[in-house]
Amino acid sequence: MIPDMDLQDRYPTIEDLRRKARRRMPHFVWEYLDSATGDETAHARNMAALEAIRFHPAILKGPQPALLETRFLGQDYDAPFGIAPVGMAGLIWPGAEQHLARAAREARLPFCLSTVATRLPEEIGPIAGEMGWFQLYPPSDPEIRRDIIERAWESGFRTLVMTVDLPAPSRRERQRKAGIEIPPRITPRLLRQIMLRPAWALETLQNGTPRLRLVESYVEETGSKGYLAHPGYIIRGAPSWDYLRALREEWKGHLIVKGVMDPADAQPLVDAGVDAIWVSNHSGRQFDGCRAAIEVLPDVRALLPDTPIIFDSGVRGGLDILRALALGADFVMLGRAFYYAIAALGAKGGAHVIELLRDDMASNLGQMGLPSPEGLRNKLTMPPPGHHSGQ
Repeated sequence: MIPDMDLQDRYPTIEDLRRKARRRMPHFVWEYLDSATGDETAHARNMAALEAIRFHPAILKGPQPALLETRFLGQDYDAPFGIAPVGMAGLIWPGAEQHLARAAREARLPFCLSTVATRLPEEIGPIAGEMGWFQLYPPSDPEIRRDIIERAWESGFRTLVMTVDLPAPSRRERQRKAGIEIPPRITPRLLRQIMLRPAWALETLQNGTPRLRLVESYVEETGSKGYLAHPGYIIRGAPSWDYLRALREEWKGHLIVKGVMDPADAQPLVDAGVDAIWVSNHSGRQFDGCRAAIEVLPDVRALLPDTPIIFDSGVRGGLDILRALALGADFVMLGRAFYYAIAALGAKGGAHVIELLRDDMASNLGQMGLPSPEGLRNKLTMPPPGHHSGQ
C-alpha cells in the first residue's frame, strides 16, 4: 500500500478526519456515529484511562524496523488491528461497508461486518475474502440464528463474533434529541439537514436508502405483522449460556464473544468453547456506569494467560493500540476511527487511516527502541491503579 502523501499532510490524525467528517454528514448521522449513552462518562473514561498509560522511551538502540505482522486465530495479518463492526454503516457514509471491506483485504487486516449492516453478507463476504469476520447480534429465534450463520458461512466468513453486551436497549440521548430511528425514518427535520450536506445526499441517492437488509429479509419471509414486523425485533434476543453452547455446536469456524467486562466471565466462556475473548464496553454506547474497558483487560489476561484476547473502546490512534497490546491484548479493533475516515474521504478513507495507524505504531515503537510490540509490557511505567504491568 502506497501512502497518499497529500492526505498524510492534510489529515495526519484521527481527530483531523473526525472534524472533516462532521462537516460532510447530516447532523443526525453525526450524532449516530459520534454519540455514546447517558452523560457519556464511560466514553470519556475509556479515553482518559488509555491516555494515563505511560511507557519508558529508549536511546542508543540503533535502527529499529517496525515489525507489525501478527498471527491471530490461525490467520496471518499485516498488523495487530482491524475494523470493528458498526451497525448501519451505509448511513454513516454510503458504500462504507464495501469501501472498508476492500481496504481491509488489500491491507490484510480483518473487517467485521455487522448483523445490522446496510449490505448483505453475500455482498460483502466476497469483497473481504479471508479477511472477513461476521458479527452476530443473537436473534431469539433459533431458526433465524441458524439461517444467518449459514448465510455468513456460505458467503466466506470463517470467524463469528457474538456480541453479548446488549441485554437491554441503551437510551443514547444524543441520538434521541437528533430525531434518529433505526432503521431511519426521514422526517422534514432530517430532510432539512440532508439538504445541507449535498455530497452525502448524492451518494445516498446513488447507493439507495440505507436499510437493515439482512434483518429485514426475515421480516419479509415470515410475513410478520404488528410489532414483530419491526426488524429490530429479530436481533432482540436475550442469550444465555445454553444459547452460547448451542451456537458453538452450530458454527464450524472460530467463535469470539464480544462485550466482556467482568473477568469472572472469562474462564466460563473458554470452557464453553469460545476461541477468543473480546474485552469491550461498546465504546460507552450501552452502559454509562461501567469501568473503562482498558481497566478490565489486565485482569482478564491474568486469568487467561494463553487465550487470544481482542480489545476495543476508546482507541484513537497507534499509540492507543500499543497501550492495549502492552496490557494484554493480542489484537485491537477500531470502529469510529474508520468511519470518520470514510465520511471524510470516501473510498480513500480506509487505506488512509490504516497507514496513519501503522505509521503511528512504528514511530512510537521506535521511540521505545522496540522492533515489534512484543516487548511493550517491559516498557510500562507507572500504570494506573488496577493495571498489572507484569502480565
